[in-house]
Amino acid sequence: MTALKKSPTVSAKASSKVVAKPTKPAAPVTAKRVTPKALPKKPVAAPAKPVTRTAAPKTTTKVIVAKEVKAEKVKKPKLIRDSFTIPKAEYVVVEALKERAGKLARSVKKSELLRAGIKALAAMSDANFLSALSAVPTIKTGRPSTAV
Repeated sequence: MTALKKSPTVSAKASSKVVAKPTKPAAPVTAKRVTPKALPKKPVAAPAKPVTRTAAPKTTTKVIVAKEVKAEKVKKPKLIRDSFTIPKAEYVVVEALKERAGKLARSVKKSELLRAGIKALAAMSDANFLSALSAVPTIKTGRPSTAV
Protein backbone atom coordinates (compact mmCIF):
# COMPACT_ATOMS: atom_id res chain seq x y z
CA MET A 1 0.00 0.00 0.00
CA THR A 2 1.25 3.35 -0.87
CA ALA A 3 0.28 6.46 0.99
CA LEU A 4 -1.14 9.09 -1.22
CA LYS A 5 -0.65 12.68 -0.29
CA LYS A 6 -3.85 14.55 -0.36
CA SER A 7 -3.65 17.87 -2.07
CA PRO A 8 -5.77 20.68 -0.71
CA THR A 9 -8.97 20.98 -2.59
CA VAL A 10 -11.00 24.08 -3.02
CA SER A 11 -14.71 23.67 -3.00
CA ALA A 12 -16.80 25.22 -5.71
CA LYS A 13 -18.51 27.54 -3.25
CA ALA A 14 -15.24 28.89 -1.88
CA SER A 15 -13.79 29.45 -5.30
CA SER A 16 -16.84 31.41 -6.38
CA LYS A 17 -16.44 33.86 -3.48
CA VAL A 18 -12.93 34.81 -4.40
CA VAL A 19 -13.10 37.88 -6.58
CA ALA A 20 -10.06 39.23 -8.27
CA LYS A 21 -9.68 42.97 -7.64
CA PRO A 22 -8.61 45.05 -10.55
CA THR A 23 -5.21 46.57 -9.96
CA LYS A 24 -4.32 50.12 -10.76
CA PRO A 25 -1.68 50.54 -13.37
CA ALA A 26 1.60 51.66 -11.84
CA ALA A 27 2.73 55.18 -12.54
CA PRO A 28 5.37 55.30 -15.20
CA VAL A 29 8.85 55.66 -13.79
CA THR A 30 10.71 58.61 -15.18
CA ALA A 31 14.43 58.71 -14.94
CA LYS A 32 15.82 61.82 -13.34
CA ARG A 33 18.99 63.28 -14.54
CA VAL A 34 21.62 63.12 -11.84
CA THR A 35 24.11 65.94 -11.79
CA PRO A 36 27.41 65.84 -9.92
CA LYS A 37 26.13 68.57 -7.58
CA ALA A 38 23.20 66.42 -6.53
CA LEU A 39 25.37 63.47 -5.57
CA PRO A 40 26.03 63.19 -1.86
CA LYS A 41 29.61 63.68 -0.83
CA LYS A 42 31.22 60.75 0.82
CA PRO A 43 32.78 61.61 4.14
CA VAL A 44 36.48 61.01 4.33
CA ALA A 45 37.14 58.56 7.11
CA ALA A 46 39.82 59.55 9.56
CA PRO A 47 42.49 56.96 10.18
CA ALA A 48 41.40 54.70 12.96
CA LYS A 49 43.30 55.13 16.19
CA PRO A 50 44.02 51.99 18.15
CA VAL A 51 41.81 51.78 21.18
CA THR A 52 43.61 50.86 24.35
CA ARG A 53 41.61 49.91 27.34
CA THR A 54 42.93 49.71 30.81
CA ALA A 55 41.36 47.42 33.29
CA ALA A 56 39.53 49.71 35.65
CA PRO A 57 37.85 48.37 38.73
CA LYS A 58 34.18 47.92 38.06
CA THR A 59 32.35 50.14 40.48
CA THR A 60 28.87 51.30 39.90
CA THR A 61 27.78 54.53 41.44
CA LYS A 62 24.28 55.78 41.15
CA VAL A 63 23.93 59.46 40.65
CA ILE A 64 20.62 60.69 41.89
CA VAL A 65 19.53 63.75 40.04
CA ALA A 66 17.17 65.80 42.12
CA LYS A 67 14.45 67.42 40.12
CA GLU A 68 14.38 71.12 40.52
CA VAL A 69 11.44 72.04 42.60
CA LYS A 70 9.72 74.74 40.70
CA ALA A 71 9.06 77.64 42.94
CA GLU A 72 5.42 78.45 42.81
CA LYS A 73 4.85 81.64 40.96
CA VAL A 74 4.11 84.39 43.38
CA LYS A 75 0.99 86.06 42.19
CA LYS A 76 1.26 89.80 42.03
CA PRO A 77 -1.22 91.46 44.34
CA LYS A 78 -4.02 93.33 42.68
CA LEU A 79 -3.23 97.02 42.85
CA ILE A 80 -5.88 99.55 43.69
CA ARG A 81 -5.52 103.14 42.61
CA ASP A 82 -6.96 105.71 44.97
CA SER A 83 -6.66 109.41 45.65
CA PHE A 84 -6.77 111.30 48.91
CA THR A 85 -6.45 114.76 50.31
CA ILE A 86 -3.59 115.64 52.63
CA PRO A 87 -2.74 118.92 54.34
CA LYS A 88 0.29 120.74 52.98
CA ALA A 89 2.16 120.48 56.31
CA GLU A 90 1.88 116.69 56.26
CA TYR A 91 2.82 116.59 52.58
CA VAL A 92 6.03 118.44 53.49
CA VAL A 93 6.72 115.75 56.08
CA VAL A 94 6.33 113.09 53.37
CA GLU A 95 8.87 114.94 51.20
CA ALA A 96 11.25 115.23 54.18
CA LEU A 97 10.97 111.47 54.77
CA LYS A 98 11.76 110.85 51.11
CA GLU A 99 14.92 112.98 51.42
CA ARG A 100 15.85 111.23 54.67
CA ALA A 101 15.59 107.84 52.96
CA GLY A 102 17.72 109.17 50.07
CA LYS A 103 20.48 110.20 52.51
CA LEU A 104 20.38 106.67 53.92
CA ALA A 105 21.09 105.34 50.38
CA ARG A 106 17.52 104.11 49.91
CA SER A 107 15.43 105.97 47.38
CA VAL A 108 11.74 105.65 48.11
CA LYS A 109 8.46 106.68 46.50
CA LYS A 110 5.55 108.34 48.25
CA SER A 111 3.43 105.22 47.93
CA GLU A 112 6.19 103.15 49.55
CA LEU A 113 6.32 105.59 52.46
CA LEU A 114 2.56 105.37 52.93
CA ARG A 115 2.64 101.57 52.79
CA ALA A 116 5.47 101.50 55.37
CA GLY A 117 3.39 103.77 57.59
CA ILE A 118 0.42 101.45 57.27
CA LYS A 119 2.57 98.49 58.27
CA ALA A 120 3.92 100.44 61.26
CA LEU A 121 0.37 101.30 62.33
CA ALA A 122 -0.73 97.69 61.96
CA ALA A 123 2.15 96.53 64.19
CA MET A 124 1.22 98.94 67.00
CA SER A 125 -0.68 97.94 70.09
CA ASP A 126 -4.25 99.20 70.38
CA ALA A 127 -3.31 101.97 72.83
CA ASN A 128 -0.50 103.29 70.61
CA PHE A 129 -2.71 103.04 67.54
CA LEU A 130 -5.47 105.11 69.18
CA SER A 131 -2.99 107.76 70.31
CA ALA A 132 -1.54 108.01 66.76
CA LEU A 133 -5.05 108.40 65.32
CA SER A 134 -5.99 111.08 67.84
CA ALA A 135 -2.86 113.06 66.89
CA VAL A 136 -4.15 113.42 63.32
CA PRO A 137 -6.89 116.05 62.89
CA THR A 138 -9.83 115.21 60.65
CA ILE A 139 -10.11 117.15 57.42
CA LYS A 140 -12.93 117.78 55.01
CA THR A 141 -12.80 115.20 52.23
CA GLY A 142 -13.08 115.94 48.55
CA ARG A 143 -11.43 118.42 46.23
CA PRO A 144 -10.63 121.86 47.61
CA SER A 145 -12.95 124.61 46.45
CA THR A 146 -11.50 127.21 44.10
CA ALA A 147 -11.71 130.71 45.60
CA VAL A 148 -12.28 133.54 43.16
